[in-house]
Amino acid sequence: MSETTVVHLLRHGEVHNPTGVLYGRLPGYQLSELGRAMAQRVAERLTAEDVTHLVSSPLERAQETAAPAGAALGLETHIDDRLIEAGNVFEGKTFGVGDGSLRRPGTWVHLRNPLRPSWGEAYQQIAQRMLAAMADARDAARGHEALCVSHQLPIWTARSFATGRRLWHDPRKRQCALASLTSFTYEDDELVAVSYEEPAHDLLPVRPAKKFVAGA
Repeated sequence: MSETTVVHLLRHGEVHNPTGVLYGRLPGYQLSELGRAMAQRVAERLTAEDVTHLVSSPLERAQETAAPAGAALGLETHIDDRLIEAGNVFEGKTFGVGDGSLRRPGTWVHLRNPLRPSWGEAYQQIAQRMLAAMADARDAARGHEALCVSHQLPIWTARSFATGRRLWHDPRKRQCALASLTSFTYEDDELVAVSYEEPAHDLLPVRPAKKFVAGA
């Protein structure tokens, strides 16, 4: 008989970012009070699941999102660098339509190839490292469920690659809200289903459409 295993990719909760910069891999960006409430909501949701393995990106916001789940499930959080946010040359800056950044000549060289993308880590590289991390998490939780806490762009890229969707895309159309779960179900090593859920949907802040061109 085949063995069913589920790997959940959890996006971190809301981050305290009063200046609205693209924080990427920069240290020191932690969950806001709302973000901590989101993490707690997801932990409560996961107590109904058979999660036996917990892994997190090394960034603070991901580890803080993982902590309530670890406490609720009685699991140690393992760190996997492959779950980290995508690299981006615009870290520490605002970058959006209408803020003047597109008129700065210094930015143009980084925008020459949106299909790669030329402003950061290549989509193919993101997909490869994420799928490798997911495979290891699946192996560690054989017959049960694993939880991997990561970031919007890596999660969306992994989902797109796994489901045969093109990797270049409009960031505003990603289905990967704060504190959302993108779940991959395997029969042995074969992916058989992908599902999506927003346990903290009622906590999501109402904001204008996102303007950044790359990951969050």
